[in-house]
Amino acid sequence: MSQYSKDIEAIAALRQAQDGRWDAINPEDAARMRAQNRFKSGLDIAKYTAKIMREDMAAYDADPANYTQSLGCWHGFIAQQKMIAIKKHFGNTKRRYIYLSGWMVAALRSEFGPLPDQSMHEKTSVPALIEEIYTFLRQADAWELNHLFRALSEAKQAGDQAKVKDLENQIENHESHVVPIIADIDAGFGNAEATYLLSKKMIEAGACAIQIENQVSDEKQCGHQDGKVTVPHADFLQKINAVRMAFLELGVDDGVIVARTDSLGAGLTQKIAVSKEAGDLGDQYNSFIAGDVISDASEIGPGDVVIKQDGKLVKAKRLASGLFEFRKDTGEDRVVLDCITSLQNGADMIWIETEKPHVGQIAGMVDRIREAVPNAKLVYNNSPSFNWTLNFRQQVFDAWQEQGKDVSAYDRAKLMSAEYDSTELAVEADKWTAEFQREGAAKAGIFHHLITLPTYHTAALSTDNLAQGYFGDEGMLAYVAGVQRKEIRQGIATVKHQDMAGSNIGDDHKEFFAGEAALKAGGKDNTMNQF
Repeated sequence: MSQYSKDIEAIAALRQAQDGRWDAINPEDAARMRAQNRFKSGLDIAKYTAKIMREDMAAYDADPANYTQSLGCWHGFIAQQKMIAIKKHFGNTKRRYIYLSGWMVAALRSEFGPLPDQSMHEKTSVPALIEEIYTFLRQADAWELNHLFRALSEAKQAGDQAKVKDLENQIENHESHVVPIIADIDAGFGNAEATYLLSKKMIEAGACAIQIENQVSDEKQCGHQDGKVTVPHADFLQKINAVRMAFLELGVDDGVIVARTDSLGAGLTQKIAVSKEAGDLGDQYNSFIAGDVISDASEIGPGDVVIKQDGKLVKAKRLASGLFEFRKDTGEDRVVLDCITSLQNGADMIWIETEKPHVGQIAGMVDRIREAVPNAKLVYNNSPSFNWTLNFRQQVFDAWQEQGKDVSAYDRAKLMSAEYDSTELAVEADKWTAEFQREGAAKAGIFHHLITLPTYHTAALSTDNLAQGYFGDEGMLAYVAGVQRKEIRQGIATVKHQDMAGSNIGDDHKEFFAGEAALKAGGKDNTMNQF
């Protein structure tokens, strides 16, 4: 017996026990509403999606071809339409997630207006967006199931038992639009206690995976900008522990922590790490700090800080800001230490911010990390901050040059130019771009590929295209040909926007509540009937 049928029987028994007081309640209608509301809380979602992620991680360990992907979404509607599109085009949501970007929260969701990615936005806006996204994904479930239930009613009225059986099977085995969210908590928005409190809010909203970075919370910068300042490992591990404790307190035992390191592009540290003996974690961190070897106390001035490196006294290089500078060309070594330390102390996956999308560079670091943690897995930011076209054309140029191929027809610095678009090099670069994620998964340990803020850019691009035509010579044709006609031809659900917004669900509810007295919106005069 299906769960829907079981619910009908259970609700019918409840109604019967009310001695006629519930006779207006149709058990089939109530069971239908229950089926259309599978998840009762954010914690239900967090537990459900954490299990999905853990299964996907195991599948990747078995075969790197099983990597996962996501697109960053800044509104619940955007996330909803993304998942509807995925189900339409691919038939299921397997290994496809949602990313919640702190950058987009700052730029698009703050009450202060657009802000840079420096943790200046309201911390509560992050769990609020998680909750909003899952509200829209749950509505997508209700919307899709509503169509199935309507079709089921029609099949029953027509006496088409084969159709009835097929629809009941679709309803019973319906795949939810609800998928894991990897949510960005920046550097924790304060101390470890603040990180714990915000993590709880994010998990309660539905987050099963939290990404946290090793920057100083009140000096946080976007990973693709300058001026990044990292903290000693002990400070960062406190916050990893805080996130784990939040998961455990709320019963999401398999919640996922992604530890991000910005050390590759960070040249500064807030403070000297505490070290108790040579070779301990603090000493390893301090070994990367820039400074001058001294031999006499007279070389120490007021405010100078002296540390010991390899048995030598070193006057640490301190800036006017009070921050300490790392030695040049130590970024990759610091990344490797960061990642090993995080994975050995509670993190489930790592995130390395790089300055370019280069499989070889990423693999070089991950290979070193896997010497200590063999099953290390990476979440990688396929960032819009990279000029992907230029990067891959230059990578092909360099590879060809190394192979001895004639590249005299190309100017490496100007490869972004449209004049190269149809050249052999450009075609090859596009092939490399298309293969980047598969190559990264196979060779560089990348379990999850994400684009942080694609929907920020798609919103701007589509709006620009519509504005250019609509306010220009095309007028209404810009919308008709550029939007509506494409929606109809491509089967985009939003072309029937009243239905997508829940009008038909509301009509059915009205009928459940009021019977024949229901005043419904979807009658013959509804212009949506034109579609």
